[in-house]
Amino acid sequence: MATGQPVEFSVLDLAAVREGKSIADTFANSLATAQYTEQLGYKRYWLAEHHNMESIASAATSVLIGYIANGTQTIRVGSGGIMLPNHSPLVIAEQFGTLDALYPGRIDLGLGRAPGTDQVTAAALRRDRFAANDFPDQVNELLGYFSADNKKASVRAIPGEGANVPVWILGSSTDSAYLAAAMGLPYAFASHFAPAYLMDALSIYRKQFKPSAFLQQPYSMAAVNVIAADTTAQASYAATSFLQLAVGFVRGFPKPLPQPVASMDDLWTPAEAAAVQQMRHYSFTGDKETVKQQLTGFLKATQVNELMIVTNTYDPDVKKRSFEIVAEIKEEINLG
Repeated sequence: MATGQPVEFSVLDLAAVREGKSIADTFANSLATAQYTEQLGYKRYWLAEHHNMESIASAATSVLIGYIANGTQTIRVGSGGIMLPNHSPLVIAEQFGTLDALYPGRIDLGLGRAPGTDQVTAAALRRDRFAANDFPDQVNELLGYFSADNKKASVRAIPGEGANVPVWILGSSTDSAYLAAAMGLPYAFASHFAPAYLMDALSIYRKQFKPSAFLQQPYSMAAVNVIAADTTAQASYAATSFLQLAVGFVRGFPKPLPQPVASMDDLWTPAEAAAVQQMRHYSFTGDKETVKQQLTGFLKATQVNELMIVTNTYDPDVKKRSFEIVAEIKEEINLG
């Protein structure tokens, strides 16, 4: 909507492990969701790198991207994101070069600088405690490996060299906005869990954007939590699974995604409820008309080019119905 063009809708899948279900169940559910959202016309299906969390199964992000891409036909599949300081840029170039060779024109590479875990686990990943400070240099190194001009270098990414893999900068603060603008790369903001700096980050990105070989105009995306249902009561009930999951994050011990409950009153303290609601500032829950109004307002306020929808429900059928409703909303927004 930033340019008057139709807004794209995409999906961010945290590969949430449901209480009482296996990791294999989680991956099968992710594939089924990707296939269904592809049919509904969503543009991308991204997975995020997290480690040492019972509730999230997407640690081997590149492997899971290949699994999803292999089971779909047209939807773009990628990372939201790969936490680059956890890895050698050469290895990521090779992995995503391989994915691009297998699924040409369908792979995205979103890059973040956070560890995607706690500091003890970050150390176990062989991550230098100051590695995030080198993030801009790491991105440049990675872009170099993708460049066709790198064929004369002493170190080459094969596969990877000349690959058609769009690189995105991801962020939850203003630091990432400066970097994405300076490098002329598309920018995605994690407003689904870190809403505080969204508007400042978008403003910085747009004002300081420098055209590049990758992108001539700024292109921004924001992630939001959405649970839509046929009635607001149904959506609110389904949302209690995510609320319980979020309480676990606040406490520092996230457990698998639990079944919904009739009331959250006895499951969190007032302070925890406030922390969760702050984290969920950009969370839209309700029936179709309610969610449509909320998403329309968000798009007008942010002027982003694309929305990334995050939907965590225990029941896969409830999730499918939510994506159906949101797809209908997308069409109505773009027609209107």
